[in-house]
This record gives sequence, C-alpha cells and structure tokens, in this order.
Amino acid sequence: MRVVSLVPSWTETLIHAGVNVVGRSRFCIHPRPTVKAIPAVGGTKHWNWKAIQALKPDLLILDKEENPKFMAEQQEIPVLATHVTSVRSMPGALAQMALRLGSVPLGVLAQRWNNLSGWQGLPRWQLGKEIPGFLDWGREPKDAVNSIIYVIWRNPWMTVSQETFISSVLNLCGLGPYLRDFDTKYPEFNLSAYSAQETMLLFSSEPYPFLRKRAVLNPVEHPYAFVDGQCFSWFGVRALEFLEGLRDGKEARKSLYGGLKP
Repeated sequence: MRVVSLVPSWTETLIHAGVNVVGRSRFCIHPRPTVKAIPAVGGTKHWNWKAIQALKPDLLILDKEENPKFMAEQQEIPVLATHVTSVRSMPGALAQMALRLGSVPLGVLAQRWNNLSGWQGLPRWQLGKEIPGFLDWGREPKDAVNSIIYVIWRNPWMTVSQETFISSVLNLCGLGPYLRDFDTKYPEFNLSAYSAQETMLLFSSEPYPFLRKRAVLNPVEHPYAFVDGQCFSWFGVRALEFLEGLRDGKEARKSLYGGLKP
C-alpha cells in the first residue's frame, strides 16, 4: 500500500517496519537518510492537498492529537487516525495499523509495547542521579527538589498535564512523583508562581529548541536541565526503544534517538 503519513512518530515507525511511505509532513525528519527521498506535503496542521492527491496514496495516516479534524473528514483518501494519549494506548494503535496495512513488523512492535505494560518503571528519581533523556545541565540543583515542570514552549511558558503521552513516559522514568498536574493538556503557566529553591525545570529540545537557544534562559532563576524531547514525545519505535533501554538497564541507542548534542 502507498501511505502518506502526517505524524512524525508514525512516519519513522512505518519506515522502520518496511511500509511504503510515499509522502510525509515536513516535520517527519526521521530516519534522516530515508525521508530525504520522500516528498513533504505540508506540515502536521496544514497540508498541500494537491501534492497529496498527486501521490495517489492508498491510505492517509493521522493522529487525533497531532492533526486537525478536517484532515480526517475528507472523503477522497481512506484514513487511519490513531489517538495516542499514553503509553497504554500504544499496543492498540500499532495493532490497528498492523491489521490495516497487513504488516507483521508493526504487529511485532505492538507486542513489544504490550510487553512493557507489566513494567512499573524506574524507581523515583533522586537528586544526584542522571535524568533519563538528559542532554545537559543549565543550572544543577543544590537542594532537594519537590516538584518538576517539563517545559515545551516559552512566551508563553507551556508545559504538559498528566493526560499526555509525555507525562506517561515521564512517570515510567521515575519523575512522576514530582510532576505538577494541570487542567488542560498543554497549559500555559506562570513560572514565578513556583519556588526557585524547590522546583526544577526540564526544558525539552522540541517543539521549542531550548538547547539551541539556551541564552534565552539566562534570566531563569530555577535549576534546570535540557532533555531530549523526542524520547518523551515520539510515540512510535523511538519511545519504545528508549523505554526498553531503561527497563533493561542498557545504554540508549544514540543512532536512533540520542543524536542531538549540546
């Protein structure tokens, strides 16, 4: 089947499974050597519909958290729209794609995610231990940390709630007991409302490129670290191998998900 995927996580996973991906969003950047040869047909929120039509795909793959509703409502191209909201939703989403595409490798990935379901995650993170997905320190904490905020954007500051895939991964990484909860999935927050003595910030490498623009954080008084956001938010094979590596006590496969350097 000829597949157009507008979900970066799924594009990488589909290629990993040997699926014939003929179109992608411009944010589908992995695996880099392969996606260079696949036409980009817009972004995750806006598309070039004529370019998609010209590719004559048999299936358009979307995700309800990543792509707007109008993309799934068009009637010309069959759609498979997943809804990934946590680690628990991964086996079902992959099994759904495996069935639709007749893909044994996708079924194997679904089973690997299912095998993670019995893992309780890492012990509670403690000061002095390496943070999973760690890239670099901005300012190391000197005292005990009572709360952690995972930051995805600035102007305004934005974070994630417990109702997100990111938080479900953070929980397995032993960071869950520190996480604040919020009423909306990707809320704005007031940084000054959190004590600089007791709160540590984790600045994700995406969607805002905090690591590359670290100078903008000079006024921040809180202790903070930079983490590889792809480990926590790319919910296909990338997060799977990240979590399997943590579970098995093995080093991260940097060729897959740890390529970003300070």
